[in-house]
Amino acid sequence: MVRRTGQDIDWTEGRDVWWHDVVGRQSAEHTPEAHDAEHPLYVMYTSGTTAKPKGILHTTGGYLTQVAWTHWEVFDIKPETDVFWTAADIGWVTGHSYIVYGPLANGATSVMYEGTPDTPNRGRWWEIANKYKVSILYCAPTAIRTFMKWGEEIPAKYDRYIKTYWSRFDGMYFAGDGAKKDADGDLWLRGRVDDVMLVSGHNISTTEVESALVSHPRVAEAAVVGASDPVTGQGIVAFTILRGEGGQDGDDLAAELRNHVAQVLGPIARPRQILVVAELPKTRSGKIMRRLLRDVAEHRSLGDVTTLTDSAVMDLIKEQLPTAKSDD
Repeated sequence: MVRRTGQDIDWTEGRDVWWHDVVGRQSAEHTPEAHDAEHPLYVMYTSGTTAKPKGILHTTGGYLTQVAWTHWEVFDIKPETDVFWTAADIGWVTGHSYIVYGPLANGATSVMYEGTPDTPNRGRWWEIANKYKVSILYCAPTAIRTFMKWGEEIPAKYDRYIKTYWSRFDGMYFAGDGAKKDADGDLWLRGRVDDVMLVSGHNISTTEVESALVSHPRVAEAAVVGASDPVTGQGIVAFTILRGEGGQDGDDLAAELRNHVAQVLGPIARPRQILVVAELPKTRSGKIMRRLLRDVAEHRSLGDVTTLTDSAVMDLIKEQLPTAKSDD
């Protein structure tokens, strides 16, 4: 029992316990119990609106595999960075699946809310999204239609991502991915358009510079960030992983790579610094943490590194950066 409202409760000694008495003293470590794939996980009963209620058995292996995969694939969940919110009733199968089992199986942060969309006011959902920085919201179309009926001025009071996603094209959602159509009618994916550096008044995409770098036969992988520069506004700093066993080839290779980018994209895109590294800071899902590279490039203290596969990577990069040669 959670002591919240202060009202009388139907307490049964030996069955009921207080949340505050029990939860705080539990261990943070837990060894899961292994079960056969067909072992019962839970039984959910139908409402009985058309016939006698029927219990539907969900088994361990099949159900958990399905909800873990669909939660990851359908919602494009990135556990290290996303905050996921299913606004369904936890008693329904969609609530079981995407409030409890899917998020827990994927190690995601999941918001749980007990209440209606209009209590204590009609902006309640947007208050929650604003407070907990919800990045993915899963709810029923009925709820969306209700919000449309209430009027757009309610969500407009909160930040929901209006400037980021709705301000660029009137009345249309902008996902932030760029593409171009060439003379042959082919579409070229250009990556995130919000990863843009402003160098001497020119907008340069980090993806463009990274693509130019990996087109060089010596480069296996690259990550590019914009760092503050007193002359150009932002300077391009590139972190590269080389192909093969060559190790760090020094200033000559750095100059060659800078010139290569200039030939592909133009002189304005020539990186200010090139740093050859053994590995890039990545999350467990393979996403490069560019904010950490930006912290290093601007000689700031590092932000949170707990989501990295190997946090020692950043120590190695910090040690190498001061010796990296800049463009003259």
